[in-house]
Amino acid sequence: MAHHLPVTPWRTSSYSQGNGTCVEVADLPDRRIAVRNSADPHGPTVLFTRAEMRAWVQGCKAGEFDDLT
Repeated sequence: MAHHLPVTPWRTSSYSQGNGTCVEVADLPDRRIAVRNSADPHGPTVLFTRAEMRAWVQGCKAGEFDDLT
């Protein structure tokens, strides 16, 4: 959960439309990457290692998850 994370700046995608359907990311001191829903900043947070985040982003770019939208 977000309340267990160190205080860190969060950033929103430049693709954000400001309509509440945004993803925020934070670079943590231990080099993991935290991801959360900007509409629910106190809700669940997903943590990725850098390798996991790289694989996830590559999968998104390759269209591997297009069937989910």
